[in-house]
Amino acid sequence: MAEGDAGSDQRQNEEIEAMAAIYGEEWCVIDDCAKIFCIRISDDIDDPKWTLCLQVMLPNEYPGTAPPIYQLNQNIGESILYLWVEKIRDVLIQKSQMTEPGPDIKKKTEEEDVECEDDLVLACQPENQVKTLDFDVSENRTEIEELPPIDHGIPITDRRSTFQAHLAPVVCPKQVKMVLAKLYENKKIASATHNIYAYRIYCEDKQTFLQDCEDDGETAAGGRLLHLMEILNVRNVMVVVSRWYGGILLGPDRFKHINNCARNILVEKNYTSSPEESSKALGKNKKVRKDKKRSEH
Repeated sequence: MAEGDAGSDQRQNEEIEAMAAIYGEEWCVIDDCAKIFCIRISDDIDDPKWTLCLQVMLPNEYPGTAPPIYQLNQNIGESILYLWVEKIRDVLIQKSQMTEPGPDIKKKTEEEDVECEDDLVLACQPENQVKTLDFDVSENRTEIEELPPIDHGIPITDRRSTFQAHLAPVVCPKQVKMVLAKLYENKKIASATHNIYAYRIYCEDKQTFLQDCEDDGETAAGGRLLHLMEILNVRNVMVVVSRWYGGILLGPDRFKHINNCARNILVEKNYTSSPEESSKALGKNKKVRKDKKRSEH
């Protein structure tokens, strides 16, 4: 397999795992080998009146040089072409409004990955890495550099392995180190087989993200966790997932549990909405718009 194909395959796997963690039962695998998946989208999870199935196939070249191939399915008997067109138009208008710049603001938000540190808690930072992070550290000196509150999620146990997420709001790299140091004071967390983490800090003036991740021996787990946080578009937060190995190999399920732990605590602490909340909010907005139109006529 070529290097580019291997990279695309890894990015596809990370996205698939993240989507499965975000959408749960709404995400369905049609054909794993052919990379065909289906997402069931409803206006309301509890009492759906409108349901649409988005079926996607991921080419080998996706996401590098080829887009996904998709098909939309809806209940027979409904005339929905106009609704589809107008919904796409709404999305494009919203996107245009969100990316419209002011006089001194860049048009697009750039993602900036920070080189991973081998040991963020104990090792000294190399000179070249200080330069990489210098812009953020100097600009955030006015921020409160106190230990932020740390919340702990509900553990997930599977075949004697236990996974637990820990979350803290962070606005600078110094707070990331403080959170890790505080967590490692806990003997149980310090003795975990792996402590995987990722964080995203938004730099308002530069409109960039300062972000980093750590596998802690669980190959590619940190990157998968960071990818989930990117898809959820969370900011100024750090998530650490501790895993205590129980002696039984879990295979790919371990990545599913890591992502589910992280997503659950991000939803619980209101860094993102659950699919159920998003669909209910969307239904509520539709009702408000309809009521407004009626009042105008």
